[in-house]
Amino acid sequence: MAPKGSSKNRPGYHAIVLICGFLVGGLMTAGARKWLPSGSVKEFLTTAVTPSLGHIDIDLVIIKFGLGPIALDVSLLSLVGVLIAYLIARSLF
Repeated sequence: MAPKGSSKNRPGYHAIVLICGFLVGGLMTAGARKWLPSGSVKEFLTTAVTPSLGHIDIDLVIIKFGLGPIALDVSLLSLVGVLIAYLIARSLF
């Protein structure tokens, strides 16, 4: 049984850590794409897998709007950002 106040029972905590990690990783990826010189290191660190969800039309009778396409850009540096956020959160709590 987990001790009271443990992060194992707080899904919001884990969601915030993931969001912060992807934001930090995204910033690192953007910086690497901008400032690293062209070469294999830049290609390795900034190559991303981008799954996407196409255009979705939503019709609510009163209002009609469309969402999309929605895409997630995941690179190696994004995963490093999640790891950094996890280690910082683990050391704090």
